[in-house]
Amino acid sequence: MGLIVQKYGGTSVASLDKIKWVAGHVIRTKEKGNDVLVVVSAMAGETDKLVKLSLQLMDPPDERELDVVTSSGEQVSSGLLAMSIKALGHDALSLQGHQVRIVTDNAHSKAKIVRIDAERIKKALGKGKIVVVAGFQGVDEEGNVTTLGRGGSDLTAVALSAALNADSCELYKDDVDGIYTSDPGLVPAARKLDKISYEEMLELASLGSKVLQARAVEFAMKFGVTLHVRPTTKPDTEGTWVVEEEKMTQLENILISGVSSDKNQAKITITQVPDSPGIAAKIFTPLSESGIIVDMIVQNVSIEGHTDITFTVPRTDFKKSIILTEKVAKQLGAKNIISDDKIAKVSLVGVGMKTHSGVASRMFSTLAKEGINILMISTSEIKISCVVEEKYTELAVRALHDAFELGETK
Repeated sequence: MGLIVQKYGGTSVASLDKIKWVAGHVIRTKEKGNDVLVVVSAMAGETDKLVKLSLQLMDPPDERELDVVTSSGEQVSSGLLAMSIKALGHDALSLQGHQVRIVTDNAHSKAKIVRIDAERIKKALGKGKIVVVAGFQGVDEEGNVTTLGRGGSDLTAVALSAALNADSCELYKDDVDGIYTSDPGLVPAARKLDKISYEEMLELASLGSKVLQARAVEFAMKFGVTLHVRPTTKPDTEGTWVVEEEKMTQLENILISGVSSDKNQAKITITQVPDSPGIAAKIFTPLSESGIIVDMIVQNVSIEGHTDITFTVPRTDFKKSIILTEKVAKQLGAKNIISDDKIAKVSLVGVGMKTHSGVASRMFSTLAKEGINILMISTSEIKISCVVEEKYTELAVRALHDAFELGETK
């Protein structure tokens, strides 16, 4: 019938029993007349375990060697799934990133895909094999193992779907049965969406939603890969489609599609920085060159030729960012550095914001009623984000979800 790409997350392959279940579903897909390419994550908890081992030896760890260590999790799960498929009487072949030749740049732990040589996959599929690819990993031009960042198996699946012109890209999750208006663990009344646009999903993913990796959604949007998020244990459930905005009906194109939160945030302030041309570039260039993504930036009004600059970075890059910022601040003659890694970002996302006013005021009023102080604000055409103290994260998400009537009772 066609080529189906199926990606299974860590909780979907967390045990041998679950791997056997996945093998059975993959085989059923194959027996319907499809070619099947499977992408797998490491078994649940394995990557965290490997990171902790590395941190016991070196903090922060050498990024090249960390990639060597953490990529091993997907190697194990891909081999186990291939063996499970073979044990059930079907031919399968497991391939690692370097064997497929998923070529990336050399930005370890957050590498970007440069090109994919899919010929080996095509030959194996042509022979009737089920191909199982280790997600999350690639190889640079010099043969070094690289990884694609947390959730990188999503990106592997999407990129292979684009390279092979697959008929379907199905992303199976064991802990959710689709995309929700918020995290069901925080908001019991969260509602599952039948469809969501690439733009909305990209914002939600980049703002803390852990269902899909942001870079995978961005890649899918760029190359027109339609994504289908489905539950592993109920594979016949419709789940949620991630599609072009034009394919959303007017009814689905509501004001707000979701509320997300992200605790992987840290705030750094450089006080009394000389207010002159080129200063911002001197502050942020070292962070950029180190692969650190700066999110929000606020610069105060200049007073007597000096200003304060505040910005946020991922909490995982907090220590490295402090080291780099302290060095720059000393060179610039800034007064001091103030930092806080106990913050969170709470966001509203919806394409309906393009044509409706009043969203920001309602958001700010809702947080104020709950006694939640806003530390920083960032907006775009379809999202509004507020940085708050970490301890208020869950309260803020629930209050906003109720205020915009996103629950099941709507």
